Amino acid sequence: MAALKRIKLRSQGLEVSAQGLGCLGMSADYGLPKPESDMIALIHHAVNTGVTLLDTADVYGPHTNEILLGKALKAGGLRQRFPFTC
Repeated sequence: MAALKRIKLRSQGLEVSAQGLGCLGMSADYGLPKPESDMIALIHHAVNTGVTLLDTADVYGPHTNEILLGKALKAGGLRQRFPFTC
């Protein structure tokens, strides 16, 4: 599999994958929340294929996405691979 293209975020100077994972549908808006285990598996798959941009926001639920991302990154031993920014 080819490596994902990387780009620099202008305001932060961080380098991230050009392809990201939008997390809105994991816990809000597009029907009922999805099973947590399925979403953790999806996050692990995205990260293991080179995605380093995980898009979330507090309006997706009362910190629901952030808690889910934290669980996924901790469970996969992936936390150190991600700089966090708001």
